[in-house]
Amino acid sequence: MQRDALVTARACLAVLGLVLPMLMSAPARADVCAADDSGQKVCLDKPARRIAALSPGATELVYAAGAGDQVVAVVSYSDYPPEARQVPSVGSHTRLDLERLVSLAPDLAIGWSTGNPGEQLTKLDALGIPVFMIEPRSVEGVSSAIERLATLAGSEAEGHAAAQGFRDGMAELAAQYADADPMPVFYQVWDEPLMTVNDDHLIGEVIALCGGRNVFGKLERLVPRIGTEAVLAADPEAIVAGGMGEENRDWLDAWKRYPELQAVERDNLFFVPPSLIQRPTPRLLEGSRIFCEKLDEARSRR
Repeated sequence: MQRDALVTARACLAVLGLVLPMLMSAPARADVCAADDSGQKVCLDKPARRIAALSPGATELVYAAGAGDQVVAVVSYSDYPPEARQVPSVGSHTRLDLERLVSLAPDLAIGWSTGNPGEQLTKLDALGIPVFMIEPRSVEGVSSAIERLATLAGSEAEGHAAAQGFRDGMAELAAQYADADPMPVFYQVWDEPLMTVNDDHLIGEVIALCGGRNVFGKLERLVPRIGTEAVLAADPEAIVAGGMGEENRDWLDAWKRYPELQAVERDNLFFVPPSLIQRPTPRLLEGSRIFCEKLDEARSRR
């Protein structure tokens, strides 16, 4: 019996001698990690397969990153690409239906830093749903967001190609307008209260890229509130607005009450569809082209 025990012990040692080197040489589990726009590092034990996009911009970015098939939840106004309209909605970006969202079992949520309710995002995190915060504020920020989302979704090839295509397109546009004559511009982001953007905003970067000079660019707040008197005093040569919808130009008509404005006198009141200029997504390239063309039109009327 002692002999049998000795044989068994020797056999176990032999097996361990074979297995241990293999275990020691096996690579440790590699988490999928990316830093979000709040500076937090988000790690998953495997690429996300069920993604909740909690703003229209986040939805577009996830699709651009090549992970559209993994999106299981969106919020209202997530209308691009068209297939996103078929994904279950979990409320608006300002008030999420948490019960509905959790029932869809996402393994990653894409949050909007200054748009989603902070307390609701905290609850998601407490429930074990990782939240990746995004808020691109530059052309490079948009490209980087696509690449980081692609990393988390395991769609690097498609995501990196989309990000580089956007970079290249914006760089080409910047080169085209590098020597454009400066054009004083007021961009209206909202009507009541009247709001604009400063030079640190992504739209501020587009204005500069097109050869524009943002007349409110030096204001401290990213999206400052202003008064009509301030616009009259700045007397921009062009006024550009996004409006409340893709075809709504009512905001521009309101400025026609002030014929003393250069922009009104020269008929330099321009509309750019808000989804193309106010969402930090690859469609910003299309919106920027339209914006630059409008400023060229204004230059032709000097």
